[in-house]
Amino acid sequence: MLRTFALIACAAYPLAAQDLQFSQPIDCTLGADCFIEDYVDINPFEKNSQDHRCGLNTRDGHTGTDFALIDFASVEQGVDVLAAAPGHVFRLRDSMPDDRLQRGVTSQNACGNAVILAHADGYQTTYCHLKRGSINVSIGDSVERGQPIGKVGLSGRTSHPHVHFSVKKNGTQLDPFRPEANDQCATQPSPTLWLNPPEYHATILRFAGFSNAVPKFEDTVSGAARLTNSKPNQPLVVYVEAGFSQHGDILDISATGPLGEAFRHSILLKQPKKSTRRAFGKRAPQEGWSLGEYTGQIILTRKGQIIANRFAHVTVAH
Repeated sequence: MLRTFALIACAAYPLAAQDLQFSQPIDCTLGADCFIEDYVDINPFEKNSQDHRCGLNTRDGHTGTDFALIDFASVEQGVDVLAAAPGHVFRLRDSMPDDRLQRGVTSQNACGNAVILAHADGYQTTYCHLKRGSINVSIGDSVERGQPIGKVGLSGRTSHPHVHFSVKKNGTQLDPFRPEANDQCATQPSPTLWLNPPEYHATILRFAGFSNAVPKFEDTVSGAARLTNSKPNQPLVVYVEAGFSQHGDILDISATGPLGEAFRHSILLKQPKKSTRRAFGKRAPQEGWSLGEYTGQIILTRKGQIIANRFAHVTVAH
């Protein structure tokens, strides 16, 4: 187990200088105000998803790298989406609303507001889930590496603020973390298309949600435990599973409602574990929970760096 974690901590490295390389496509600091949530699913078989390092930080059929923000307030403040390499604007869409409930979203517009850039040597990059009205380039425009092209939003098939960044070469989807072997993972670091390859963390948060009590594990996996609506007099509990946590990791569980913070609790994880399940909540106050929407948040911090984050949502109503 310790040897596995040691391998994961090793840094990846860029390909040769003559290959097109990409910079970070979002103006944030990894580990401080953003993190990489999901990678490309390199496993071609259904229901057997795997990221480039043979981990679970992906979803079945996921085609990009998700750079996620750690709060919703950032959407209002504005976080720039950046061109990852020089090129020109090939296509764009800037008409979809920022809607966490994804009303009107289909398989045809799941990317939401987006920009597609064409680069040298047949490369294309796509930037999804941009904020409506934020795109500041036009089709045919030339762009430089690091140039702002829009802002992070909540358009398309997303329930939290992030930019989905994907890469194609001559029409074929690539994983920028492992472009030379798109259907095979590797536990060792591989050559990448990144100028400064981000550090990889195997740890993942999943099966997060609100419940009225500490749920059974099988109910979290199946989704039976997850509430979308609750009553004012019922307890509110936020639950999560942390996969591949390490000794010293800190799990912060909180909930915020119409009147501000409802509760917060920090847990020190004391040994490496393949699966760690935690939950925290409170009984309803004497007057009952205020009516409205509540957002749960689970943040996993390692050595002062945020490496994973999950949101949960519930509406309290009569």
